[in-house]
Amino acid sequence: MKTPIVLLLLVVSTYSFGQSKVVTTNLKVFGNCVMCKKRIETALDQPGIKKAVWDVKSKNLEVVYNTSKISLQKINDIIAAAGHDTETAKAKEETYALLPFCCLYRDHEMNMNDHK
Repeated sequence: MKTPIVLLLLVVSTYSFGQSKVVTTNLKVFGNCVMCKKRIETALDQPGIKKAVWDVKSKNLEVVYNTSKISLQKINDIIAAAGHDTETAKAKEETYALLPFCCLYRDHEMNMNDHK
């Protein structure tokens, strides 16, 4: 009679370890204005991302995501593809150049000390 119980526990344990994990992380994302905020948050409307909120002043992005559906590197890549640099992914020059003037964070002196 112990064998079915042990087998059941093994199946439940294996299922638990295979479960997805939802995590919250904060990233520095470069941008300047509410247009940047909208662009960044809209780009992150992706499967596996539950919440993405970027603060214009602090440049902090809080993102809640499911690690079994999307990786942190993929999140950084999505942001870069939208034209915004993170600490681990840089937007292509062509993409950055298409941003509206007010969003050109690399070119505005007020942000050059923050962005290295």
